Amino acid sequence: MSVLSGPGKTTSPRGQAGASPRASSASALAPAALPPPRMAASPKAPGGLAEGVETGPARRASSSAWLGGLLSTCANPACSSGWLHLLRSRSAPVFEGGWSCSPACTLARLEAAVRRELEGRRGESGNPYRHRIPLGLVMLEQGWISPAQLRGGLDAQKHAGDGRLGDWLTRHCGVSEQLVTRALSLQWNCPVLATDGFDPGAMALLLPRLFVEAYGALPLRLAAGKILYLGFEERLDPVAALALERMLGLRVEPGLIPASQFAAAHQHLIAARFPRAELIESASEAPLARVLARAIERKRPIESRLVRVHDCLWLRMWTRAQTGGLPDIASVEDVICSLVLA
Repeated sequence: MSVLSGPGKTTSPRGQAGASPRASSASALAPAALPPPRMAASPKAPGGLAEGVETGPARRASSSAWLGGLLSTCANPACSSGWLHLLRSRSAPVFEGGWSCSPACTLARLEAAVRRELEGRRGESGNPYRHRIPLGLVMLEQGWISPAQLRGGLDAQKHAGDGRLGDWLTRHCGVSEQLVTRALSLQWNCPVLATDGFDPGAMALLLPRLFVEAYGALPLRLAAGKILYLGFEERLDPVAALALERMLGLRVEPGLIPASQFAAAHQHLIAARFPRAELIESASEAPLARVLARAIERKRPIESRLVRVHDCLWLRMWTRAQTGGLPDIASVEDVICSLVLA
């Protein structure tokens, strides 16, 4: 097992970026997405007292919350400590909404989570999705290109030996980039997204740089703090979209972006500052779970979650509650595990 730490450039993981539009079977095995940890606003105390000073009912509510935390049940279903965990002075770490009373219980929960995510991986097809109606025929049926333009694009693609038909139609046949993107959106049954209002610094807080580079996932904007618009250039990646939805507790709406707009926004996002990430490569489940459990015990997060993104496991840890849809860059840390399992 090798470990590389730091916020620098990352290398692309092994795996297929394309995926069937059917959601990964991991969603049936994983718990529902939890909302991100939030900070409750402190009400002003009566009688002119400074904000945050507790009196009367507020003090009793605080005492009840403290007692509830003290009597919390360990989230490990196999925990055998019973009431002895009351003697432990720890309120963290929290993993997927549940508190662990000891490092052993944290490890047990991570082992179960790793098994859950890998089970979903085994049910995922590695073959890229093929549409029933090719792009050229879609555009021909819509009247956006002529038969001569379609033949010209196909001939150019065949002569070059590679490249996408949409690119050849744009370069050699005078077809607009917007029409190609609209045709792709009809194939994928998704909207065409614009990059207006794109804030690279804010969007870089939502996912690791590795996934932006490897899978072409481009978070565009957060609407009403609840809906994240996720853009792709040519094909949707429902596995990446589902993983982001589970991790952030947001509704993710994927769509396609015209190639030139995507390239410009992608370049700005890559240059932005991302949360700190630790990269791990493992060949078996057991050491992988131990490394993840050690990371959680070391950081003692108030919340942490594990999801799979193709051949990677992504652990995100929040050390402070967030007040909106976007976390503070200093309050989150990612651990990304590249899987080389047989």
